[in-house]
Amino acid sequence: MTSAEKTGSRTKGGFDLSKLLGENGALLGLLVLAGALWLMVPSFGSPQNLLNIGVQAAVVAVMAFGVTFVIISGGIDLSVGSVAALSAMVGSYSAAELGLSSELALIMGLLTGVAAGLVNGMLVSFGKLPAFIATLAMLSIARGLTLVVSEGRPVATPESISFLGSTLELGSFQLPVPVIILLGMFLVTGFVLVRTYSGRAMYAIGGNEEAARLSGINVRNQKLVVYALSGLFAAMAGMMLAGRLSSAGPQAAEGYELDAIAAVVIGGASLSGGIGRATGTLVGALILAVLRNGLNQLQVSSFWQQVVIGVVIALAVLVDTLRRRGR
Repeated sequence: MTSAEKTGSRTKGGFDLSKLLGENGALLGLLVLAGALWLMVPSFGSPQNLLNIGVQAAVVAVMAFGVTFVIISGGIDLSVGSVAALSAMVGSYSAAELGLSSELALIMGLLTGVAAGLVNGMLVSFGKLPAFIATLAMLSIARGLTLVVSEGRPVATPESISFLGSTLELGSFQLPVPVIILLGMFLVTGFVLVRTYSGRAMYAIGGNEEAARLSGINVRNQKLVVYALSGLFAAMAGMMLAGRLSSAGPQAAEGYELDAIAAVVIGGASLSGGIGRATGTLVGALILAVLRNGLNQLQVSSFWQQVVIGVVIALAVLVDTLRRRGR
């Protein structure tokens, strides 16, 4: 029997270990990691700690869902952390300093994120700037505007934004609002990717932009949609973070863009575009949260935590590179 025949016999029966690991490697990694931490720290599996992990994962996960759209379409968005901070600051400032209603302040924050995303999209689509450069510029612009608006000081959040970081009391059970938002944004992301024209266009553009253009997809407009969604998700994440802290800080969400990109890549998305899923991004964000929570409980210093997480990110990118070479 030839090697090709042997390979065919492995797949013909419906079980292919390499395919199984390729599609569910992140989930298996999450289960193994959680199981190992549970054995080392019994309190790791307590309901309260699992809810804490959900809350810790929520901000990065929501931000990462937006970045998923960008990476699937073959781009990158380095500005989401700064856009999150700017959106939260505009929302809080609108209520605290301009006297807008709490609900209108929330809308102002969300629109700020969409506006920043549209600027990114226009720079990439019509300005023909590389996404790396355009969003790097927005990273600096949004952070600078946050400092200008706040004059370098934290601003108290209105009720509508504080609610995003609160906890609902359901009898004796407490359900964190960030976890509810996380699940809602996860469903929205999956729906957009699987059930909408824009979702299918993202995969097509990321797979082969020229082929997508020749097939009739308006690539420019779809890129505007992609970056606007990324800005909207970043704004929501920023206000969730401000809600948890009860204030919008000028230095909030610094470095979160790297965590968001890492969550998407760890979840199996390809940095070359065309591949990615909402479930993968959710698992990637949970892996980062579980890792940080477990290392905290093991009393590992924050310095070494950065080293460990950096290694995990490097391994995820290495796996993505090897996977692309193997196609």
